[in-house]
Amino acid sequence: MDLPFRLGATSYIIPADLLANARYLAGRVQDMELVLFDLEDGRSNLPTAAEVEALNELAGQSGLSFTVHLPLDLRLAEDGGAGHISLEKARKVIDCTRGLQPWAYVAHLDGRAVLSPATTPAALRRWQAEAVQALELVSAWAGGPRQVALENLEGYPPGFHAAVLARSPVSRTVDIGHLWLDGHDPLPILRAALPRTRVIHLHGLQAGRDHRSLAQVPPAALHAVLDELLRTEYSGVLTLEMFSEEDFLGSLEAISFILPKASRLPKS
Repeated sequence: MDLPFRLGATSYIIPADLLANARYLAGRVQDMELVLFDLEDGRSNLPTAAEVEALNELAGQSGLSFTVHLPLDLRLAEDGGAGHISLEKARKVIDCTRGLQPWAYVAHLDGRAVLSPATTPAALRRWQAEAVQALELVSAWAGGPRQVALENLEGYPPGFHAAVLARSPVSRTVDIGHLWLDGHDPLPILRAALPRTRVIHLHGLQAGRDHRSLAQVPPAALHAVLDELLRTEYSGVLTLEMFSEEDFLGSLEAISFILPKASRLPKS
């Protein structure tokens, strides 16, 4: 089916390494989101130079592109510098994946300290300024702010990042599943964000848990999202963000059922 966007999935669809998942996904989707970790106990799935070369070879054969999910919510160190572990890990991930020429680096901001209603305006402004600085650092490492796509998180108000986004030219990742989980209608938020959006995450809910199959989503809700993307000719990546083959295949079936029914209306 001819789609304006690149359909993607995560690097955790089958219980295997990055390259095996990429081989599995090639031909099924057009993008793979590398979900990476680098733990203090030494466990890591960061790609080696040889793995990057193999992924690039597969990409050249199949047309697969890559997005990269940074491992930790970003924040400055206590001294206001780049020494915080979230930034150190971000730079390490960017350095080892730059050769893949990622479509985007998906980033979170650590805003837990200012989520409380008791947060003072001064504390919120200080956090916003530090968030802008953190994004500036990561943007410089990633090759520019367009390559960094800031994601909305569950448990945060929909407009939480607005003041930061007004001061930082980074791109956006709109996570539809997080909005559904928090009980928000995603369409107004998606419409407002689309001009800056390079990545969209789509996943279903089951028993109060997200990142499940889209087969769990009411068809009308899934239809509304896909119809909006077709109507606006969204040309970024749409990642099916789940972590099992069963959920992935169920999601492909769900969107394959909905997409032929989604109308290609003229742009408004």
